[in-house]
Parts: sequence; structure tokens; C-alpha cells
Amino acid sequence: MSQPISPDLETAARLEREKEYHNKAFAEDLRKSVDKYYETIAQSRAHYHQAIADTCEGKRMLEYGCGPGSQAFALAGMGARITGIDISDVAIKLAAEEAVRLGVQPEFKVMNAEALEFPDRYFDRIIGSAIIHHLELHKAYQEIVRCLKPGGKAVFIEPLGHNPIINLYRWLTPKLRTEDEHPLKIADIRLARRYFGQVKVRYYHMLSIAAVMFRHTPLFKPVLALLDRVDAFLFRVFPILRRYAWMSVIELSEPKV
Repeated sequence: MSQPISPDLETAARLEREKEYHNKAFAEDLRKSVDKYYETIAQSRAHYHQAIADTCEGKRMLEYGCGPGSQAFALAGMGARITGIDISDVAIKLAAEEAVRLGVQPEFKVMNAEALEFPDRYFDRIIGSAIIHHLELHKAYQEIVRCLKPGGKAVFIEPLGHNPIINLYRWLTPKLRTEDEHPLKIADIRLARRYFGQVKVRYYHMLSIAAVMFRHTPLFKPVLALLDRVDAFLFRVFPILRRYAWMSVIELSEPKV
């Protein structure tokens, strides 16, 4: 009779799978085929950028998930004291090279976000783009709480996992993602309330993804703007539809130490 695998071994195996996948993804640009869809999420990205850049000068910040597209470069240029981490050593190498090219000086480290190697109450802000849905959320939230200063804030832009059409696409394209990632459910967002006194969420992109069909035409921007407005209206009037959004911007504050 086989013995059950210990939780520690399961965690180590999961983290190794994540590292191997993202090393390959960064080295070979595996996700290039989905870039077209991300052209439709300008609105949620703008909200995320505004939330992380607001009064960032002089703030000690931590970014989860770094590579050539890291926000650390822009934030360092605005005067933030920022450290970027990633489980992928390839991602960190590419981020460090990009920092040299841009002439900015964020710090980059290979690190597991579920076991941060920083002192308690160290950061004013912790941020990340499409990263916490790769993590074991209890551990992730606990580490964010531990490392945030009193009055600190965490901001993440994350995909959601309720939309059946998006989930069908995910099922049909398994090589574009890791086997362990889990786009957030409403229950995962509610879980954050165990760890933070304030959890603010904004939801984006249910119908607006359809604008991708027009991306090589002059109609793309006006169609996208219209569908973004329709989505905002539907999410406001029919809150139950928010779960079918593709992306969310999540702000976590008042950590329960």
C-alpha cells in the first residue's frame, strides 16, 4: 500500500513545476499567442497602474512576479525603493538585464512568495500582476500581512475563474498555463477578509474581450471603449455578473496582525 505524500513534498513538487514552467515560458516566450487578448484589458491595467504608482516616491515596495514586463522599472524611476521577486531564475535574470538597459536600479531576487525572506513589517506596498492565483492563498495572505507595515497596502491585478467561456479556452490550451494555477474564485477573495480589514475589488472585462476581433481595424478602440462601458454598467446594476469578469483589481489594507 502506497504511503501518502507529505504536504511539504507536495508543496516542493508544486513549486518546482511552477519554476520549470516559467523558466521555459520566459526563455521561449510561450504565451506570445495570447498577447492579442491582453490588448483588451487596458482599462483594468490603467486602474492597477494608478493604484500602485500613487504617492510611491520613497515607499519601500515589493513586486511579486518579475521579468522584462515588470512594473519595478517604472516605479524605480518614480523614486520607489522597490524589490522584485520571482520563482523563475530566468525571469529574474531578464529583469536585471532590462534594468541595466533602462538605467534604473530596482533589486531583483529569486524567491518563493509563500515564504518571503524579509523582516516583519518591512514594506509599504506589495504588488503583483497575475501572480497570487499561482500561490497557496493562505500562505500568500499570511506572508503579505507579515511583511506589510502598519498602514501598508497590497494591490494585485488577477484573473477570475468563473466565466465558462474563458474556462473553456483555458481547458483547450493547457500548455499556456501551469497545472497548479487557479484563477481566483469569489471565495478566494472572501478569504482575504480573514487577513485584511479592508478588501476592495473592481471587476473588468466580460464582454470587452470580444473587441479582440477588431484589433487590426480602426474600430478597435471605439468598440473596446463601448464594451468597457457596457461591462461597467452591467457590473454596477447586476452585481452577480461580476464573477464572470475576466480580470479584477484587488486592494488589501488594514492587515490583521
